[in-house]
Amino acid sequence: METEKKKTNKVFIFILAAILLIGGGYGIKEYLYLSKHEDTDDAQIDADISPVVARVSGYVDTILFEENQHVQQGKLLVKLDDRDYKIKVEQAMAAQQGASASTNVTQAQVSTTQANASTAKANVEAAKVKVWQTEQDFKRYENLVKDGSITQQQFDQAKAQRDAARAAYQAAQDQYRAAVEQINTTKSQLVVNNIGVDQRQADVDFANLQLSYTSIEAPASGIVSKKNIQKGQLVQAGQTLFSIVNDNSLYVTANFKETQLENLHQGQHVDIKVDAFPEEKIEGEIYNFSPATGAKFSLLPPDNATGNFVKVVQRVPVKIKLHASQEVLQKLRAGMSVHVSVLTKEG
Repeated sequence: METEKKKTNKVFIFILAAILLIGGGYGIKEYLYLSKHEDTDDAQIDADISPVVARVSGYVDTILFEENQHVQQGKLLVKLDDRDYKIKVEQAMAAQQGASASTNVTQAQVSTTQANASTAKANVEAAKVKVWQTEQDFKRYENLVKDGSITQQQFDQAKAQRDAARAAYQAAQDQYRAAVEQINTTKSQLVVNNIGVDQRQADVDFANLQLSYTSIEAPASGIVSKKNIQKGQLVQAGQTLFSIVNDNSLYVTANFKETQLENLHQGQHVDIKVDAFPEEKIEGEIYNFSPATGAKFSLLPPDNATGNFVKVVQRVPVKIKLHASQEVLQKLRAGMSVHVSVLTKEG
């Protein structure tokens, strides 16, 4: 009995020693690992997602893609009924043509007023010569009337002619000034008309721009998803029609505890394990850090000044660039859960 009891004790001691040895080895291994790594499973794959929004209202005429289809940048995906917008283009072009015609008329008026001003200027010169002539005649008659060589009637006639010439000269000057003012007025009107033409041209450009918005193209190459339109549906300006997950835009957002950030910095090597594909070896590197914790970006961020303060370890989003083959990247989807391990110390 005692022999069997001693054997049992030895087996128990051996098992206990083995457990302690294994546990100690595992503990040492974990300690060495954690001293060189920072891990978190609060991480997921993210991607650049481009929402495609209608810029004008209209009825959906044609849909040229299927859900989860890969499309190239610039490919026409949706065509809205554009008949209303074509009519608006025609209206704008008609208004622009009318403004151009008005400008041509005003330009012709400028030429006419310039010709009238030239005529008025010539009349001024002719009236000036006439004044000079009558002035000379008046002076001669004035001397002759003193010595009785001419009658008083002849002298009065010369004086009347001089006064009439002066009045005609003044009238010619007034007409010339009016003609010059008319030129300036017409030129000002021409400037206004030219501005009107520019405005009408801007209306044409805007109408064409609105018309172009009825053809909705892919803003980037990627996979179309979240399609929420049907043929014949009325969409409003600003309504999201679908989204495109951009090609080659995958990355990992890892939410590390604030107490883990001390040993993290840009460029560190990262091992990534995707829950959906645990056998795939994916590597990466830290790209940058969020400027605020996730709580600060929430819809209702906590306010510690309310008096209900309970200290909670915050998490800071860290962006990690992926280094994997194209074959592996094609398997990954935004939103997949991952486990990341950052190598903080070499060796």
